[in-house]
Amino acid sequence: MILTGPIFTTIFLFLTIGSLSKACELDQMRYGCRIYNAQCSCGYGCKAEYRYDSNEDCRLALRGRLNDTCYRSNPCLHGGSCSQISADPGFKCRCEGTGYFGTRCEKPCPAPNNLRYRGPFPYECVVI
Repeated sequence: MILTGPIFTTIFLFLTIGSLSKACELDQMRYGCRIYNAQCSCGYGCKAEYRYDSNEDCRLALRGRLNDTCYRSNPCLHGGSCSQISADPGFKCRCEGTGYFGTRCEKPCPAPNNLRYRGPFPYECVVI
């Protein structure tokens, strides 16, 4: 059975907003633009990540790259992608698919059967 129409739209929005809200509270979300891998990317997400009001604001910030931590000295290790954000420390590393996790993608992913690893399994390390 293929869902279409208002029911599908409602379910889709609920699931989308539900998955997005895990990243930040709903009142902390907005539409905006951010610098991602030295390019402007616009979308809907956390205010801290989508800090520019428009693509033009983002492009102006991109021209002033001296303030962009990701451009100056990519702090992400092991091939992680860097995004400039307004919250400290001013960047966020995306480690998915690198085999590493942590603030700077600096910690190797534990093996799923590693009994010595304590704590929740890092989502960046999940392979589907």
